[in-house]
Amino acid sequence: MPPRDEETFDVVVVGSGFGGAVTAYRLAKSGRRVVILERGQPYPPGSFARTPPQMRRAFWDPERDLHGLFELWRFSDLDMVVSSGLGGGSLIYANVMIEKDEETFVREDLSAGGREHWPIGWGDLEKHYGNVRAMQAPQRFPADVEPYASTSKTVALEDAAETLGLTAERPELAVLFAPPGGDPVPGAPVPGDNLHHRPRTTCVLCGECDLGCNFGAKNTLDYTYLTYAQRADAELRTCCEVRTIEPLDRGEGYRIGYRQHVEARAGHDEDLLDPNPEERERTLRGRRVILAAGAVGTPRLLLMNRATLPGLSPATGRRVSANGDALAIIRDADRPIEPSRGPVITASIAVGGGDSASGRAYEVQDGGAPVITDWMWESLDLPKVPWRMRRTILREIRGALVRRRDTNLSAELSEVFGDRSANVMPVLGHGRDIPNGRYVLEGGRLDLDWSSRPSESYYRGLEACFEEIASALGGRMMKSPWKRLNRSITIHPLGGAVMADDPMHGVVNPWGEVFGFPGLYVADGAAMPGPVGVNPSFTIAAFADRVAEGIAGPEP
Repeated sequence: MPPRDEETFDVVVVGSGFGGAVTAYRLAKSGRRVVILERGQPYPPGSFARTPPQMRRAFWDPERDLHGLFELWRFSDLDMVVSSGLGGGSLIYANVMIEKDEETFVREDLSAGGREHWPIGWGDLEKHYGNVRAMQAPQRFPADVEPYASTSKTVALEDAAETLGLTAERPELAVLFAPPGGDPVPGAPVPGDNLHHRPRTTCVLCGECDLGCNFGAKNTLDYTYLTYAQRADAELRTCCEVRTIEPLDRGEGYRIGYRQHVEARAGHDEDLLDPNPEERERTLRGRRVILAAGAVGTPRLLLMNRATLPGLSPATGRRVSANGDALAIIRDADRPIEPSRGPVITASIAVGGGDSASGRAYEVQDGGAPVITDWMWESLDLPKVPWRMRRTILREIRGALVRRRDTNLSAELSEVFGDRSANVMPVLGHGRDIPNGRYVLEGGRLDLDWSSRPSESYYRGLEACFEEIASALGGRMMKSPWKRLNRSITIHPLGGAVMADDPMHGVVNPWGEVFGFPGLYVADGAAMPGPVGVNPSFTIAAFADRVAEGIAGPEP
């Protein structure tokens, strides 16, 4: 018998990112009683860190009393950045909505040494892409309309693509540049209420998308799916971190154990918190459970609970991909680029497998950065300040000798500042690396066995493209700090609980249900059996929509 105070839900959703938000909304809309357990905090407009003291608290490590937005994992050769908050990765992503290319749903023979096999194809996701697009209401960056036309980095990448015989597009972005039914204008009020009950505005071109949008201009999941899930009576409980999964007798579902981070509750709306304000360790029951804790969190949960989930697939933790992520910086371009103006990504170049030296497709995109990085770049020029001010210094010396001083120092002070930051642009790459990583849990500590070596030709080809783009802009490519340390970094980890046709090669079936455990699902990036190759959030959301349809049936 369950404890007397143990609640029972039709569906327990673990995590509120693209997998959790989409499934929660669809299932709550179908009449199920749904609860979402999110370990992180809510982030209404204006709550994202910007100052150094705020950033000091903006990281996730509850053991050290940190309950912030960013969680960094440092494995042997690969670093990962993931999000912790209501809305998951949407809070810090660059808003890009590009469908996975139909040709990259490859089906290699895993039994014969193949590395990647997708049991679904583009056709299986087609209508689900449409469903997600309708909810997220993306807009393309209006670079032909003032004042957006002064965003130089968009045109820079488009011009570089033309020089190289490539094609650049302005992808759909889950960002409001224009209010509904209106014309594009920065800072315009956005009508309508949301679960934060705070006002929003259209994009103000501040380049801070990846730090969290303090203006509410991004259509993050808290403004879309989660708001509508709450309206459909789904319960949202933040500051609740799931730890245990235990099957109940007679196939009645699962008991979920979670830790409430009571110390992180302060200042948040009651309807976004657990109804018990004091109890740290809690349990509840779910007839169905959807794991959507992310491509680190979901495999980790499964590995932590292997003792209560006997017979879990031997593929658990395997086929982890970095989605081919790479970063470089173009500097000393022959034109102003101003990376701090605009959203983070505005333009994208697709290079298909047939045009790639490695035969593996990739995408290259412009990168933006907040204004603070402009000052960081300028600080590198501090040793040059005396040389820039040499005429002023000589003039001041002569004036002192003849006792005639220029008392207006405005022009002299202007010489302190340079223009290096205006000629810099980060460039981002994603593509089809080889999913060769494997998570292991040792003594409660998560580790990853991963190497870039099997994907070496892919990364070399991508970096060559970075260099060609830099050259086309009259600049030079500077390797990222990670490459200088012979390391890689990804903001799009995938795999670890992948879908497959059978339990020997995957953890879940093509509808996201865990082999051998009816009613237990994976609906996030952990289920991807290989790299998405483009920004993966759109495909993850479409897959989650398909998982929800498998449970609730098609929408009427």
